[in-house]
Amino acid sequence: MSSEIKESEAIARLAIIEAQLQQMTQMLSNLSDRLARSEESFLLVADVYRYKKLQELLAAGNFHAADWETIRLIQAVTGELELESITPEQIRSFPCNELQVIDNLWRKYSNGRFGFSVQTQIYQTIGGSIETTINQDYQIIESFGDRVGWRSNRKWLKCDDLDYTLTAPIGCHPSRWWNSPFGAKMTNYFFNRLITCQL
Repeated sequence: MSSEIKESEAIARLAIIEAQLQQMTQMLSNLSDRLARSEESFLLVADVYRYKKLQELLAAGNFHAADWETIRLIQAVTGELELESITPEQIRSFPCNELQVIDNLWRKYSNGRFGFSVQTQIYQTIGGSIETTINQDYQIIESFGDRVGWRSNRKWLKCDDLDYTLTAPIGCHPSRWWNSPFGAKMTNYFFNRLITCQL
């Protein structure tokens, strides 16, 4: 067999291999696109419909409405119709997976600036711990409020006066949920739950 025939056969084989590689690359690209589309659905794990509105609001950058929707979701999970009806004791058994879904959505659509886990990290950075939640340490709660932009000139701000854009301080949102009639007691119980759930 002449070297020219061998060479043309090798070129033909390479062309087949190249075509197969292109086909595999296209398949991988399609798979990658499908995985990217599925990622958003996986964020909603337990109940896609329950979290769809929150996802849409956050994706649109409507953090103000998403803050209200977060309260609605917490109410739905607890079965309470009013925020005022949710007690610190109920928060002690709030499902970790529900908190994680809410947190994942807030973190994803705020580029990691907002979410319960971001707030927990800040709380722990300033000395917060399971012990400080048990001891109802109000001074750490005030320091936390200062850090996340909920306080100014040693006074608590109203939720409507907060910045609902990505320029808000890291950890500022979700914020409205924390404004419970149970005050610092609820804040400590909620931080206790977030830490217990490893958020």
